[in-house]
Formats: sequence, C-alpha cells, structure tokens
Amino acid sequence: MRYKLIAVDIDGTLLDSNSRLQPETIRSVRRGVSNGLIFTLSTGRPVQGIRKLLKELDVKSVSITYNGAMLVTEKEEVLYSCTLRPADAIDIIRLGMERNLSLIFWANNILYANEINDTTIAYSEISGVPPVLFKDYEKLASEGITKVIWIDTPEEIRRQEQEVGKYLSDQVNFHTSRPMFLEFVDKSASKALAMEKLGEIYGIKREEMIAVGDGLNDLSMIQYAGLGVAMANSHPEVLKAADFVTLSNDENGVGYVIDRVTDGIDF
Repeated sequence: MRYKLIAVDIDGTLLDSNSRLQPETIRSVRRGVSNGLIFTLSTGRPVQGIRKLLKELDVKSVSITYNGAMLVTEKEEVLYSCTLRPADAIDIIRLGMERNLSLIFWANNILYANEINDTTIAYSEISGVPPVLFKDYEKLASEGITKVIWIDTPEEIRRQEQEVGKYLSDQVNFHTSRPMFLEFVDKSASKALAMEKLGEIYGIKREEMIAVGDGLNDLSMIQYAGLGVAMANSHPEVLKAADFVTLSNDENGVGYVIDRVTDGIDF
C-alpha cells in the first residue's frame, strides 16, 4: 500500500517531552513531503497554535485544529468549521462555573476565560494566545463557540469526566487532552471526521491515510485511518487500538514512520 497522507498530533507526538520539534523530525517531514507525502497537523490547538510549527516544517497543507472542529489551509482559510449548539455551550460553561472550575473557550478564534489565573495563563502559553475575560457567554454561544475547556488538577478532572456526561446532551463529545484539561466539542467534531473531509479535499481514500497520535483525542483518527499508529508513550487504549506502535516522542517516533513510508518499507 502506498500511503499518500499522514495526519500527526502535536503534543506528545510530533513534539518531544520538552515541547520541542527535533531537527531529525523536521528532516523526515521535509523529505516525506518532497517525495509527495501530504503531511497534515491534527491537533486540539487553535489556528494560532500551529503557525510556528508550520513555518518550521515548511509545510503547506490543510491542518486539523480544535480536535477536528476546524479545517484550515496554511493561509488560514477556513474550509470547515463546527461549533457547539448554543444550548450545549451554555450548559457546559454554566456547569463548569457552578463547580468553581477554571474554564476557557474559543469563539471566532478568540480565547475567552472566566478568570485570569495560573491555570488559564498556562493554557494561553501553550496556545500562544492571551485570554480575554468574557462577560456575556450566552451571546457568544449564540454566535458560535468552537470548544470549551475545563481546567483543574488531574484528579479533579478525572472525577468530572466520569460524571459530567449525565448532565449534557448526546450532541456533545468530551475527553481529556492533557491530564488537567477536559475538552468539550460538538459531536460532529472529531479528528476522524476531519480526516474523512481531508480525503474529500485531496481525493484520497482512508486506506491511503496514516494517523499518528498518543492521546484519547487521537483515538478516532487512529481507528479511522488505513494505518493507525500509536507513539510508544501513548495512553494504553491508544496502544491497544493501533495497527503499529512507533518509537516515543523523544525518539523521533513520527520521523521513524515517515521514513518507512518514504523508503517504501512495509508496516
């Protein structure tokens, strides 16, 4: 099978444990692209959070952002966008505030927060976007909220994840992207559905796609792609679901996969 497209998660996958892009990974990506492989980022990050990486990699392709809720070109043209239903967004924000959790959300590529503290600042540093305190979240919900994130200790987030589903509609998907982040998006937003749309854009079958990731938010695309690849440092459920396990994110695991594709080595 000649694979034509590879979708790669960023944190814990493309980047090492110090959130750095290793030089050998850059070389592998550029080599793969020069040989005709379409390389696409697939991340929970917003559009602003991938600009630097695209420049470093010198990649010009469509990216999956907000865990599948938005597809954007390298020129930041939005090809697809999926927002939470207003009632769902309002419920999620209200529930988070009632539980005294720090929360942030994205609307029109602007980062909003219920308070400015160490946790919301930590998230803004990851995304590269300073947060804005919101006043009327119901109005913002009516205009379209892409993603809501609750932030707390890993222990509290695990507890919230176990019970929050019974308070939400079945049109909401939620999962942890990092131990301290519980993310909420519309059910129509997933990395798998975004990959399906990528296939339509590029004229590529799912059997010709590779997905590489490490977290539970990567599970859908790993199960969707013709070749689902888990990093060695992946969540146990991701390791179990994958067709192939590559090296860790500190060992150029992404580059290892791309090099095999470029060199025509089977998996």
